[in-house]
Amino acid sequence: MPDPNSAALEFMLSRRSRPAKTLMPPVPTHEELRPILTAAARTPDHGKLEPWRFIVIEGAAMARLADLAEARGAALGKSSEDIAKARNQFDQGHLAVAVIEVQKPSEKIPPVEQTYSAGAVCLALLNTALASGWGANWLSGWVSHDRRFCEDGLHLAANESIAGLIHIGTERSAPPERPRPDLDSITEWCDA
Repeated sequence: MPDPNSAALEFMLSRRSRPAKTLMPPVPTHEELRPILTAAARTPDHGKLEPWRFIVIEGAAMARLADLAEARGAALGKSSEDIAKARNQFDQGHLAVAVIEVQKPSEKIPPVEQTYSAGAVCLALLNTALASGWGANWLSGWVSHDRRFCEDGLHLAANESIAGLIHIGTERSAPPERPRPDLDSITEWCDA
């Protein structure tokens, strides 16, 4: 019989992201954030390519990115609601970790596996922040997919993109539980 880690299993069965707009200071210090980033970097990585990296966004960078989101939204003809939502992610944020997908040439590892690994880093970062006692939320939105925002705001190279923006802070109000998938409707057992 396996030797279960009951605390880890209970955490995974009850984990819940915290709405980013409810996350307030204090936020993790650089020293408190390092073990969270270290744990996230232990994500499965076929071929040991490390097809991801981190950009920690804090302080004045949040305001700069809020302004850029508004400018890019206007240039793209986005609705005022879309612009406000994109801007608010940074206006209301106090610390976020941008998980940057870095596509690397490989004859063995296809691009889609590198994308999956970057997504897994986002989830590992989110869960580790939550397990560390912080509130956390994984956001993206249209700004994450706007090439000019990525290049001008975060200086990403042509082979890089934003996999997710993980906002981390102190939870000010517990979110209500939300409906979860019906396991029987999404599970198929195949034994032959």
